[in-house]
Amino acid sequence: MNWVNSNFYYLLLMLLSISYPFIRSFEHRLAFYKNWKALFTAIGCMMIVFISWDIIFTYLGIWSFNDRYILGIKFLFLPLEEWLFFICVPYACVFIDEVLAYFFPLEKKRPFIKAWNLILAFSLLILALIFWNKMYTAVCLLLTSSFLFLVQRKNSLFLTRMYRTYFVSLIPFLVVNGILTGAVTQEPIVLYNDVQNTGLRVISIPIEDFAYCLFMLSLTLWIYNYLKKSNSKLIEQKKAPKSLRA
Repeated sequence: MNWVNSNFYYLLLMLLSISYPFIRSFEHRLAFYKNWKALFTAIGCMMIVFISWDIIFTYLGIWSFNDRYILGIKFLFLPLEEWLFFICVPYACVFIDEVLAYFFPLEKKRPFIKAWNLILAFSLLILALIFWNKMYTAVCLLLTSSFLFLVQRKNSLFLTRMYRTYFVSLIPFLVVNGILTGAVTQEPIVLYNDVQNTGLRVISIPIEDFAYCLFMLSLTLWIYNYLKKSNSKLIEQKKAPKSLRA
């Protein structure tokens, strides 16, 4: 079977995306599986935002999905594979973050990162206002900008880690999103209504998707790191002698 031109295409792409991170999750040095509770809680919280966004935009025709490459199983207008996208891709990205943190730990504060974050947040806000008549562009840039303003108060180490993970994740992002948007197939899996975006693309990827990726990854990482730290504190408190807990 030529899976590239089959209804299994999107599904297989998602399974391939998560396969290596999932297998390596049990590697003894990272032991990523021990953080699954925090990870899947973070992914679930992120999905509340992004699935709602996806459902509304699919209903409005901002984008759609090519029946040629999906199984045809849909929930709330979205193919099964699209639901899996919001599990597999964030899983892989957070795995990349943990690998980077383990092998290349960040220790020094980088004050410039806050200036960079603020400049990017204002730039995205201005672009959202300029392209206010383009629904995908405006909503994507406005939400990403708002989130960047929100995390501006976080310490510079978190922001540095967030952007580092994002830029490294752009490598698989270009591959996966390139495939989704038709870089290697006769037709795209995800079909965009270019009336509602700028029409600017990197290879086949709408330029807005880079901000979309930043928001999705950063939101997941933010919640994940908060939950992970909270869990670590609880474990430390349980291990501490009763006299110290009193």
